[in-house]
Amino acid sequence: MSSAARTLGLSTTRRAAIVALVVCALAFTLAVPLRTYLAQRAEIAEQTERAEQLREKVAEFERRKAELSDPAQVEAEARQRLRYVMPGETPYIVQLPGVGDRGTGAGNGRGGGSPATWYEDLWRSVTEEPSRAG
Repeated sequence: MSSAARTLGLSTTRRAAIVALVVCALAFTLAVPLRTYLAQRAEIAEQTERAEQLREKVAEFERRKAELSDPAQVEAEARQRLRYVMPGETPYIVQLPGVGDRGTGAGNGRGGGSPATWYEDLWRSVTEEPSRAG
């Protein structure tokens, strides 16, 4: 190889620079396809996991569909969730203390209920007459 280098008139430094340039060109040529390949593998793994989750969801929906194909189950669901009663039945709703107060808006901050919110206090302070200290 040294005879070929002498014929071309290349010094050792120039040969090293050319080899480094060729190696860099190869690295850049392989980097983009390798990055694309790794990104696609990650995407495939993510989609495979998502497909498995969707299969589990479909199986759950199929199970639920099979449950609801039974008329007795449909009736039980209607009684429990929708509070339906059959003709001639007398409905009773037992409300435990403290359970019915949630989310009903019963508390207005004027005793008994939940404490007033800041904007209710502000509005009350604006609309009510100031107390006269006598």
